[in-house]
Amino acid sequence: MPVLPGHPPVEITLRRSARSRRFSLRVSQLDGRVTLSVPLRAREAEAMAFARAQEGWLRAALAFRPVQAMVGMGDRLPVEGRLLTLAPGGGRSVQIEGDAMLVPGDPEMAGVRVQAFLKVLARERLLAASDHYAGLVGRKISRVTLRDTRSRWGSCSHLGALMYSWRLIMAPPAILSYVAAHEVAHMVEMNHSKAYWAVVSRLYPGWQGQRRWLQEQGKHLHSYQFSSSRSDVD
Repeated sequence: MPVLPGHPPVEITLRRSARSRRFSLRVSQLDGRVTLSVPLRAREAEAMAFARAQEGWLRAALAFRPVQAMVGMGDRLPVEGRLLTLAPGGGRSVQIEGDAMLVPGDPEMAGVRVQAFLKVLARERLLAASDHYAGLVGRKISRVTLRDTRSRWGSCSHLGALMYSWRLIMAPPAILSYVAAHEVAHMVEMNHSKAYWAVVSRLYPGWQGQRRWLQEQGKHLHSYQFSSSRSDVD
C-alpha cells in the first residue's frame, strides 16, 4: 500500500477504475481510510504526485474527522433500536435485562464481548428475515455472511449468497427487515429496475420510510468502535 510520508505517515488505498477520468481523493468519515481513485492506465508515481499536491487538504480532512469513541462500561448503545446501558454482569455471556446490557469479565474487554454478542444476534435475526422473504418469492438462499461494511448495508450474488452489515442489529427491527427484503428481492431481479422495486414493495410495503432512515441515520451506527482494530469479516 502506498504511503504518503510525513507526521504521521498516511496510508493510501489506490482504486483503479474504468470510470475514472482523473485522480480523486476521498477520506472516509467512518474510519479515516484514504482512497485515491485513478484511471486504469495511470502510473502509481503520477497518482502519488497528485496526493502530495493535495497533502494540505488531505491532512486537514483527517484532522477534522469525527473521533470514534470506544464502547465501554456505562455507555449507552442502541440494540434493535433500544438504548441499553452497559453494566458489569455475572456468568459467562452477555445478557439483556430491561434497559441494561450486562457484560461479564474484564471491563477492559467489554467492547469486544459486546461486539461478539451483537454479531450472534445479528446473524440470528438476519437469517430469520432472509429465510422469510426468500420463501415469499420461492427462492433458496445459499449462504449468509456478515461483515462490517462501510459503503453498503447488504448485497446479493447471482448464486443466492447474501451479505449484510452486522451493525444493522443496532437499528430498529423494521430497518433490518427492510434490508433483508431489499437483498432478497435481488434474487428475483438483479438490478434496480421498476420490476425490482415492485418486488421490494410486495415483500415490504412502505419501504420508503426505512430507506430514508438509513440514509439519514445509518451513519450513526458506524460511530461505535468496539475494539482497537476493526475487523471487516465476521
